[in-house]
Amino acid sequence: MDGTTTQDGRAPRRAWSVDAATLRAFVVDANDGIVATAGLLEGFAGAGASDSVLLLAASAATIAGSLSIGGARWAEEAAERDAQLVLAAEEAAQLAANPDDEIAELAAYWERKGLTPALALEVARQLSAKDALAAQLESEHGIASIPYVASTVRAGALAALSFLVGALVPLLVTTLVPGRIEAWAILAAVVLSLGLTSVVAWRSGHLSFPRVVTRALTVGVGTVLVGYVAGSFLL
Repeated sequence: MDGTTTQDGRAPRRAWSVDAATLRAFVVDANDGIVATAGLLEGFAGAGASDSVLLLAASAATIAGSLSIGGARWAEEAAERDAQLVLAAEEAAQLAANPDDEIAELAAYWERKGLTPALALEVARQLSAKDALAAQLESEHGIASIPYVASTVRAGALAALSFLVGALVPLLVTTLVPGRIEAWAILAAVVLSLGLTSVVAWRSGHLSFPRVVTRALTVGVGTVLVGYVAGSFLL
């Protein structure tokens, strides 16, 4: 969403763009792909699984994980959009029935923001003249714009792609590295790839790099080690 709306409160169509929030979402889902697939493989490796079993497990985890996270993200975004559309319909009905009351509510909102009563009323009137529904949705519900259906599909597709990119790291290690050093190679690949995604997250959001990489490595390496130990004990 880009902060502008149409008369029904929805965001206008726009080309795909890569912003900080999109990059952070990509990093989170890619890390899930890395950690989940690597943790599963280390469990199988700890149990002494053969190369063919490891490759099958990695492939299944990659496909199932991508579809699962993509579907879940799409469902989440679609449900949020549906809820916003319900609020938009309710606000539209209230505007049609009592436009003066809605302007008064909007003016009260701007008064709480620190404007004088006279200025708040003038701002409310001007915003309502431009797009009354958008003004009410943003002030009462914090909705800057409502996405199109295509945006919810895009969010799901991006999540699935992100997971797939992350999961390909341990999958490629399983395919290319000899079995006798596979477990250590997966661990090394996890550390390197999580370090890389941490750099992306750090640069995209001006975050604290030590904190970002520490969190990522703690979860990632911890998951891989627990998976290996669990597989060893379950053998």
